[in-house]
Amino acid sequence: MSFNDNVELDPSQVQDRRGLGRGTKIGGGIGGGIVLLLAALFGINPSLLEGLTGATPDQSQSQGTAPACKTGADANARLDCRINGTVNSLNAFWPAYLAKYGTKYPQPETVIFSNSTNTGCGAATSEVGPFYCPADQTAYFDPGFFQELVDRFGSSGGPLAQEYVVAHEFGHHIQKLLGTIDRARQDPQGPESGGVRVELQADCYAGLWVRYATTTKDPGSGQPFLAPLKDQDLQDALSAASSVGDDRIQKAATGRVSPESWTHGSSAQRQKWFYQGFKTGDINQCDTFKVATP
Repeated sequence: MSFNDNVELDPSQVQDRRGLGRGTKIGGGIGGGIVLLLAALFGINPSLLEGLTGATPDQSQSQGTAPACKTGADANARLDCRINGTVNSLNAFWPAYLAKYGTKYPQPETVIFSNSTNTGCGAATSEVGPFYCPADQTAYFDPGFFQELVDRFGSSGGPLAQEYVVAHEFGHHIQKLLGTIDRARQDPQGPESGGVRVELQADCYAGLWVRYATTTKDPGSGQPFLAPLKDQDLQDALSAASSVGDDRIQKAATGRVSPESWTHGSSAQRQKWFYQGFKTGDINQCDTFKVATP
């Protein structure tokens, strides 16, 4: 979805750490990254990767706001500003929605980084993909990942494909607030595991945001952040959800599919639950723990 040109972005909601990381990417080509991507892509517990990422904590990291991200036109022109705008929209949507269920919404932090960064869950490099750290309630994004999503995994490069990724990570923050996120650690892998159900629920929450995104208004201008949804936008989001299914990633990496090691769900599951949130607009319909087979 495109942003309305005149909406006002709030760059103070995003920390920019690009150029501050000191770690290096591991491995080369699809093989090296796949190991980490299978473990943490769109993940919630990068502490599992300590010692694997090749990064060391940098306690001296400073932070600033995302530069030159002032309007919706900037969000349409620049990926970092699109992340910023999506964060602004999510932070405008979730407080009022959750208030109907008696839940307060403390804003998560958001960090844009490159190469490597230190987090409350340990050190991480770009290879882990986007992730949410429950320990510091922060979502982390390396903008370079979004090109990887297209080149390595065959996703559409459309705006909603990228916005879906941001919304998914914020879905983990909602799970942190509602107390469901720890179920991933209790039962971390397998096609019907708690880990898979947590990830699919975050997909559903992302779809729920999309349902209301075109009516969620920028507090400054009173104009909706995002322009009306087009059919192609929805196809872009579904393409991104499909491209990061465990089965598709495993097939690309090893030539075989091993459901017993799934941590995020199949392509079909991820599309199904994203669409469930979008179609219903009801958080109660995102209870992936209620169904026998998610």
